[in-house]
Amino acid sequence: MTPEPSAAPSNAELDAFDRILDESPTRSPEAADPGTVDGARTGEVQPRAHESAPSLEAFVDRIDLYRDPILCAVLAGVGLAGLGVFVVLRRAVFVTAALSQAAGLGVALAFYAAIHQGIEVPPVLGALGASIAVAVLALGSRGALLAREARVGIAFVVASALAVLVGTRIAQEAHDISAILFGSAVLVRTSDLVAVAAATVLALVFLALLARPLAFTGFDPEGARVHALPVRALEIAFWAFVALEVSVATRALGALPVFAFSVLPPVVGLAVSKGLFGALAVSVLVGGISPALGYVGAYFGELPVGATQAAVVAAATLGTLVAARVRRPR
Repeated sequence: MTPEPSAAPSNAELDAFDRILDESPTRSPEAADPGTVDGARTGEVQPRAHESAPSLEAFVDRIDLYRDPILCAVLAGVGLAGLGVFVVLRRAVFVTAALSQAAGLGVALAFYAAIHQGIEVPPVLGALGASIAVAVLALGSRGALLAREARVGIAFVVASALAVLVGTRIAQEAHDISAILFGSAVLVRTSDLVAVAAATVLALVFLALLARPLAFTGFDPEGARVHALPVRALEIAFWAFVALEVSVATRALGALPVFAFSVLPPVVGLAVSKGLFGALAVSVLVGGISPALGYVGAYFGELPVGATQAAVVAAATLGTLVAARVRRPR
């Protein structure tokens, strides 16, 4: 049973997003959907008989509208791809999926608190808090009752279920629920762009300073302890940065592309380079290019943006793995 729509939260962020949609030169009132590029929903493809086919000239004319979402996706892809190398080295790729779902739950809870309790909580803060909680579960301890994979699996299921359940209580007449929970890869708020940019810069500085120790602790934590490295502190710091990047990126772009950017570019980097810094460079390059290509492809193909971005990076990954397999000496 679908619940009756609740009154919209007194949230300046939602109002600003409405103004962006209303002022957009590419949307008629009927087509103004926060999950679309020129009216094509991110969850499904709809016919656009009343609109002309996308063209390069139209895309260039509207570049001011598309610049921020493309830049936001590129920045998120770079940060997630860089951190993702060390996630893959730790064999913890599913953690990023759980983190993105937890971020969605945090956003949903923030909106629920605003609507039903009158408590204003910044959605990004809610996303970050939930992501940190899952990161703590991923970190665990030596004497933990359950293995990390089991803990993360439980967190993923619980966060996914609760995000959907809470989402049914905050549905708004004027907003698609997926856009409320996970943001939109089509139009992004300035605050989301700033948050993603800040998180990415911090993540890159962190990796530049501690890449080798992070790799060492990921490969051989016991050996790292013998060499007097602060393994526990490094792990806590690493997962805190992952939680930060995933939470702000999920709020801006959505869970699917965030998970794709966290896992697939690192796979490409590690497949084509034997050195750590080479793998990082390739991963960051793929993570930066794929979101932009995906956005452009979604525009011209009238396709869902997030799914197209994920498909582009997936195609690059599969192509790289096939090429690496063919070139491998027998």
